Amino acid sequence: MRQETNSGSATGGNASRGSVGEVFQVALRLGLTSFGGPIAHLGYFHDEYVQRRRWLDEQDYADLVALCQFLPGPASSQVGIAIGIRRAGLLGGLAAWAGFTLPSAVALVVFAYILTGTHVQHPGWLHGMMLVAVAVVAQAVWSMATRFATGKAPGTIALVSAVLSLLWPSSVVQVAIIAAAGMVGWRWLAPSSATVAGDAGMFSVPIRRRTAAGSLACFFALLLALPVLRAITHNQTLAVIDSFYRAGALVFGGGHVVLPLLENQVVPPGWVTKDQFLAGYGAAQAVPGPLFTFAAYLGAVMRPYPHGVLGAAVALVAIFLPAFLLVVGVLPFWDALRRRPGCHAALAGVNAAVVGVLAAALYNPVFTTAVRTPADLCVAIVAYGWIAMWRLPVWGAVILSAFAGMMLSWI
Repeated sequence: MRQETNSGSATGGNASRGSVGEVFQVALRLGLTSFGGPIAHLGYFHDEYVQRRRWLDEQDYADLVALCQFLPGPASSQVGIAIGIRRAGLLGGLAAWAGFTLPSAVALVVFAYILTGTHVQHPGWLHGMMLVAVAVVAQAVWSMATRFATGKAPGTIALVSAVLSLLWPSSVVQVAIIAAAGMVGWRWLAPSSATVAGDAGMFSVPIRRRTAAGSLACFFALLLALPVLRAITHNQTLAVIDSFYRAGALVFGGGHVVLPLLENQVVPPGWVTKDQFLAGYGAAQAVPGPLFTFAAYLGAVMRPYPHGVLGAAVALVAIFLPAFLLVVGVLPFWDALRRRPGCHAALAGVNAAVVGVLAAALYNPVFTTAVRTPADLCVAIVAYGWIAMWRLPVWGAVILSAFAGMMLSWI
C-alpha cells in the first residue's frame, strides 16, 4: 500500500520520519514500565515522546489526547498508535501498538497457564509501581496546565472540568465535559488566543484520505457483519471475534469500563468461569501496559475453542482492531479540521478540559488508590523530583519506587 507523506515539522518537536524498529523499541520500553492505568500511560507518553524525544510538541500531543478521548476504545493505546503512525507510517502504528501491548499480553498468557483460578495478591513492589504513577501523572498535569490552562477562560474551563469530574466520575460525564468545553471554546475563545502552540497545519500524517476512508468503512462493516456471520455460521472462532471486537468498538473510557462488557460476553456462555475471570482481572492489575490485554488472558483460558496461545491472539487482535481502524480512519481528516480557526478555538477549550479531567484523575483513582500512608506520599514526592526536577529516566523512578514499596511492605 502506497502512502502519502506530507512535509513539515511540528513546532518545537522533531517531526522527521523515524524507523519502524525505533518506534517498536521505544514502545516496548513503555510497555515494560508503564504501570498505573490509562491516565498514567498518558503521563509516560508525554514524558517519553514530548519531553525526552520531541517527536511531537505539546500542542500536537494535547490534540491527539483530546481526539482519542472522543473515540471508543483504549484511549492511551490509541494515542500511542497515532504517534507511531506519525513517526513511521502505518507500520509504525502497528509497531507502537505491538511494543506497548505485548509485554502485558505475554505475562497474562503465562499467568493463564500456571496460575489460573488462584487469588492474586498485590505485593509491595507492585504498590511501589502505583506510587510512581502518581508522580508521572502529576508531572504531566503540571506541564499541560502551564501550556493549556493559563488565562482566565482556559483556567476556568480546567477548574470546572476538574470539579465536575470529581463529583461525577464516569466516562460518560468525561466525554460530555470535553464536548461541552469544545463548544465553549468555539463560541467564546478567540482563534488568536486559542492558537497556543503555533500553526496546526504543521502536523503531518502519512496516510492517504482514501486509505482513511477505507479504514472507517472496514470498522463499520465488521461491526455490522460479524454478528450476522456469527448467527449464520455458529462458528466458535467467529463468535469470539465478534464478542471481543464489539467490546473494543463500543466502550468509551477504556480500562476498567470494558470489564463488565467482557464479563457479559464470556461468562454467561460458559467460555470462562466467574473464578477464572476474577483471577485474571487481579493479574491484569499487576502488569504494565493497557488493561485491554486482559483479553489475551481470557482467550488463553477460554473453552471450548479457540484457547491457549491461539485463543489469546484471536481475542487480543479482535479487541484492539477497532482502535487501530478508528485511528487510521480519523487522523487525516482530523489533521485538516484542526487547521480551521474555529477548530483552534474549540481545541483550546477541549485541551483546557483535558487538563481538568487529568487533574481529577490524579486525585481519584491514581492518588487515592496508591497513597495510603505518609511514607507512600514521600515515595511519590521523590519519584516526582526524579522525573520533573532532575529529568532522570522514568524507568529509574519505576525501579526506585518498586524497591521502596517492597521495603515499606516489610516494615
